[in-house]
Amino acid sequence: MKVLSTVIELQTLLRKMHLSPLGFVPTMGALHEGHLSLAESAVKQCPVVVVSIFVNPTQFNDKNDLKNYPRTLDSDLELLKKVLRKTDLVFNPDVKEIYPGEDKREFHFGNLDNVMEALHRPGHFNGVAQVVSRLFDIVKPDIAIFGLKDFQQLAVIKALVKQTGNKVRIIGNPIIREPDGLAMSSRNRLLDPEIRNHAPIIYKTISAVTLMIKNYDIRQIKSLVANSINNIPGFQVEYFDIVDDIELIPLNTKDEMKKDKRYFGCIAVQAGKIRLIDNIEIGLD
Repeated sequence: MKVLSTVIELQTLLRKMHLSPLGFVPTMGALHEGHLSLAESAVKQCPVVVVSIFVNPTQFNDKNDLKNYPRTLDSDLELLKKVLRKTDLVFNPDVKEIYPGEDKREFHFGNLDNVMEALHRPGHFNGVAQVVSRLFDIVKPDIAIFGLKDFQQLAVIKALVKQTGNKVRIIGNPIIREPDGLAMSSRNRLLDPEIRNHAPIIYKTISAVTLMIKNYDIRQIKSLVANSINNIPGFQVEYFDIVDDIELIPLNTKDEMKKDKRYFGCIAVQAGKIRLIDNIEIGLD
């Protein structure tokens, strides 16, 4: 694999290679097995893959969160060497490469702007749309692969592609979990040891919803989920919603669930000082 830091270097090399389909995996670094699974998936489908490592400042509504976000380039590159080939590229630009000038673009995604993460992290998805659209313009991929853990982000990116008329095919890859069930995340390494020990309660609780849905209505389930997790010291549920996978409209009752749609239970939990998200598919059958 080759590591590049400028747009000109990357685009020049991609033109010379002229291979397709071109796969793309955008990341913010602090890589783990979840990220590697995305890269592996891209490698299986594409003769050349670009993995970007860029901590995007415009999607952080909390400056301390941006400051504390783990940056582990050396170990990231060592991990990527395990899955990337000689033809594959790592793009590690600085902020000026991605944003030569201030990005004042504003994106609107309908209901996606008004639920779950959008309510708790104002401006976050506008920043995501800014960086992803910019990276798509730079890399011009045929296929881009994202993790399903960031469920709402994936829906936003699909909406972004539709809005902009980009031809890139968006693929959502399954969540990769630790042996105890905790969804892999770059933020997990920031958890205090005691909090980390209890963090599997999140997945254990939302997994139970797949059975609860047969016997309880949604308002009751939301209460049961919150109580189960909030009873653990240091844990506080921000939201738990059951939504469709396109517009992410929260359901209030089981009667609203339709056979031809897919539904997911999405959760955000303040775990000590760190905020964790997770989701699981939920069906009536």
